[in-house]
Amino acid sequence: MAGMLQMRRSRGAFSGFLLILLGLWGALIPFVGPYFHYAYSPDKAWTYNTARLWLEILPGAAVFLGGFLLMIAARRHTALFGALLAAAAGAWFTLGTMLSPLWNHHVTLGGSPTASTQYTRIMEQLGFFSALGVVIVFIAATAFGRIASVPAGIRTVEPVTETVPADTVDNEETRTLPTRTPATTTVTPTSQTEDTQSIG
Repeated sequence: MAGMLQMRRSRGAFSGFLLILLGLWGALIPFVGPYFHYAYSPDKAWTYNTARLWLEILPGAAVFLGGFLLMIAARRHTALFGALLAAAAGAWFTLGTMLSPLWNHHVTLGGSPTASTQYTRIMEQLGFFSALGVVIVFIAATAFGRIASVPAGIRTVEPVTETVPADTVDNEETRTLPTRTPATTTVTPTSQTEDTQSIG
């Protein structure tokens, strides 16, 4: 049973590494984005509020934790939990702002893009929430599929005892037996000898 739960760490290592980077991006971009004029309101660096906690910091930390579990997991259930955690956090990145009015008195949390052009505002929406969440869900689902597709994990190898086939044994015995030459029987012409004696 223990062998069925084990897995190679390489199966989730690369996906875990990508999820760690995306988790860091999601959690830190609202604080460092204003340095590059890439921000949501309030557009001041290192400004904390409740919206950033629920919509960016916590899901970013969950994605980071899920990716970390994928990287270090030596057992399938740990890696699968990490993938599911990252996928749920990625879905929250995408849906959190739309669902936030349900508990925030019908007001959307998260602020609004601060860019002056429409194109940059779209990029801020994608980079902060929508596309970020979709990419996280995709990578986590891919890792989940790779891990779940190997039902037996690392199989324990049983020692193989070498057996000699029966025909091989017979052949060896046949080769070792001494060869027998057929006995030659000499027929003595008794009748001719008796006739010769009677004539003489």
